[in-house]
Amino acid sequence: DPGDIMLSPAVRRIAIANPRLAPYGLAARQVLQAWGLWDEVQSRLVRGENIAQTLQFVASGNAQAGFVALSQLRAMSDPPAGVQLTLPASLHEPIAQHAILLRRGEAAEALAAYLRGERARELIVAAGYDMPGGD
Repeated sequence: DPGDIMLSPAVRRIAIANPRLAPYGLAARQVLQAWGLWDEVQSRLVRGENIAQTLQFVASGNAQAGFVALSQLRAMSDPPAGVQLTLPASLHEPIAQHAILLRRGEAAEALAAYLRGERARELIVAAGYDMPGGD
């Protein structure tokens, strides 16, 4: 039960990215609200300026729990030990991330074509991201 984890006496600090600045922080707030825990955990929250700083709070042990991106954990050679929960997407607004071309050119067009391809899709999903089309 997420409430048991978040309200455990062993969890003195819960790291989230600042909801006013970072999409992952907004999602963390929405999930905690959906679980009915937002008000109860206020005194335990430590807010990173971004998701990378939030992961640092958890990885260093300065926070005993945290809301970080799955892609961050998958990219680490030695991720923090403990319970990992994949949050249901239905509990927060989608976190949209896009690739855009700032300049048209042969290399840029080739990269965009690659990113639309099946191999890139496989790599992106393996890194912990969802893709349009339900993957």
